[in-house]
Amino acid sequence: MAAQWGRLYGRCGAATPFQSHAWLYSWWLSYGRRGRLRVVVVRRGEELVAAAPLMVTYRPVPVLVALGGAITDYADVLVDDADPAYAAALTGALRRLARTAVIDLREVRPGAAAERVYGAWRGPRKDLEDSVCLELPGLPMDGLIARVGSSRGQRIRSQLRKLDAAGVEERAVPAHEVAPAVETMLRLHLLQWQGRGVTPEHVRPRFAEHLTRAARLMVANGDAAVTEFSLGGEVVAANLTVLCPSLAGGYLYGAHPDLRTTKVDVTTLLMRHGVRQTQDGGRAALSLLRGAEPHKFHWRPDHLANRRLLLTTRPLAVVLHSRVALAAARTRLAATAKRRLPVLRAWRAGLNDRLARRGGKAQGA
Repeated sequence: MAAQWGRLYGRCGAATPFQSHAWLYSWWLSYGRRGRLRVVVVRRGEELVAAAPLMVTYRPVPVLVALGGAITDYADVLVDDADPAYAAALTGALRRLARTAVIDLREVRPGAAAERVYGAWRGPRKDLEDSVCLELPGLPMDGLIARVGSSRGQRIRSQLRKLDAAGVEERAVPAHEVAPAVETMLRLHLLQWQGRGVTPEHVRPRFAEHLTRAARLMVANGDAAVTEFSLGGEVVAANLTVLCPSLAGGYLYGAHPDLRTTKVDVTTLLMRHGVRQTQDGGRAALSLLRGAEPHKFHWRPDHLANRRLLLTTRPLAVVLHSRVALAAARTRLAATAKRRLPVLRAWRAGLNDRLARRGGKAQGA
């Protein structure tokens, strides 16, 4: 369905690059399980006008979740904007599936097409808050600096001048060179987080395979950009940005730890690059995606909460309510962990480093 999926993706204004065929198909090849795929489609004639990319899990009863898993920042369905009837038809098809399974859509971006399905749903449903994403308006750099105040703005301007003086060179990586560039980015990402708790999934072979495969196709289609940053002819940082008409989003980057001893501020480097991508495409937002890293807050981003949409039919209402209760319990546990953050952060960082080293050895083997 790649060609039709691509056309539908282009006609769904709420779609993000995480709904592109390249991202979802690559994710399925790396993370999917045989027999679990459930893709609900609506056609007008031969043309695809709505689709919901799902997979079934058993926890222990059947639950339908969006493709993309934990490494996907925004999940959604696709609906052609031309006719409200398409969303209604998709809702009807999903309701038939919900007779035997709860539909649990995580990380739904505000304004997503899935909200139309949720709004038309007849039966038990629940809207919960999910991860918070940080976002900046699509302003030029001067406009963003004006948001942070005079003292912080002066430091940013100083850092920008140091970047220019250092002679950092940027190179947009063409699609046929994406594979080695992603390998370099992941290597730098591991170095950057070494001793501070790298995310274990980021060093696993399946993640590298997925990211390389998806990024190559997405760069070719204009849905992503891979950029290398060099000093003295050596690549010292690399970045993957996802792109769509409404936003540019910094997905993952890697930077050599030796940059900390130079006059190059990596955060400012990446922000300047992201601002250019946002401005060049006339995009409304620069998304910092999920993650509450302290360096992001220097730019005073807006906080946008993703939604978790649960849908089912009356016979399975008790299952839906049990998942809501479990989500509430996890929220309380997270709040407790936050209060004990220093100890837990050190323990988790050590655990993640051990897992990463183990994953790196497996990848090398």
